[in-house]
Amino acid sequence: ELLLDEHFKEHLNIIFIGHVDAGKSTLGGNILFLTGMVDKRTMEKYEREAKEAGRESWYLSWALDTNTEERAKGKTVECGRASFESTKRRYTILDAPGHKNYVPSMLSGAGQADVGVLVISARRGEFETGFDRGGQTREHAVLAKTAGVRRLIVAINKMDDITVEWSQQRYDEIKAKLTPFLKAAGYNPRTDLIFLPISGYTGAGVKDRTGALCPWYSGPSLLETLDDLQAIDRKINGPIRIPIAEKYNDMGTIISGKLESGHIKVNQRTFIMPGRIPCEIGAIYSENEVEEQSAVCGDNVRIRLRGIKDDMIQNGYVLSDTRYPSRCARAFTAQL
Repeated sequence: ELLLDEHFKEHLNIIFIGHVDAGKSTLGGNILFLTGMVDKRTMEKYEREAKEAGRESWYLSWALDTNTEERAKGKTVECGRASFESTKRRYTILDAPGHKNYVPSMLSGAGQADVGVLVISARRGEFETGFDRGGQTREHAVLAKTAGVRRLIVAINKMDDITVEWSQQRYDEIKAKLTPFLKAAGYNPRTDLIFLPISGYTGAGVKDRTGALCPWYSGPSLLETLDDLQAIDRKINGPIRIPIAEKYNDMGTIISGKLESGHIKVNQRTFIMPGRIPCEIGAIYSENEVEEQSAVCGDNVRIRLRGIKDDMIQNGYVLSDTRYPSRCARAFTAQL
């Protein structure tokens, strides 16, 4: 109960998936700006730099696409990460790359997500390219379901585009094409899917409702929809389980991953499985780089470990409870 008082706001991990150029990073960057995580001055700096690079309309995505390769190409390569808060919840954005060459990065993000936002471009020609054979819309939706993303918000983006102009006919056409496919992928259209029209670039339908721009849609905005999602049942008193997504050496061994079960505290003794390698938690860092004394199920954390070298750990190993270490398997059944 003390831990729950400390971590009183529920934490939700959202992954943005969809075809390349659907506007995932731009939407994520605008959310950070609208919720005050990136200030006006920084955004103006990005806008200036993007203009100088001849990439004027990309400036919002630069809040998430931070390295030079991503900014030069306008394509996300690694799974970008950022956090924001609403009055009800704390959120971590996992901005997945849309390009088919970077599917492994998208998968590592999907494995940590609780909710998916499937970003669809409503621009004529772009939706068709992303959805037809060879497009990443289909592949991302199937992979997200396989990785355990149970709820999907389908954000039909670029509704402000000159080829769309908030047309209900275009919105209904995209919805009619996507629904049977997502149903076949395992999503229940009644309980698991929410469709809404937005413009990630102008911010319409993201924080505030679309209003007069889109008179035929009277539903909630994207952030309202996220706040209204049903609470996730967290196993806060379960055994510790952190699948290691990344490990490196920075004046000691650092691992990162999502706490899938249980809760952890500084100076706690743990095992790295397989191998039952004993180690101790030296420090816990939240996604905002703030040092914490504890973390609970659902949090994305970086942990400094004592008593173990980073070359003894591999991605995919699991940080476990000493009393209830995770089980090991010699073989498993897979469905391809």
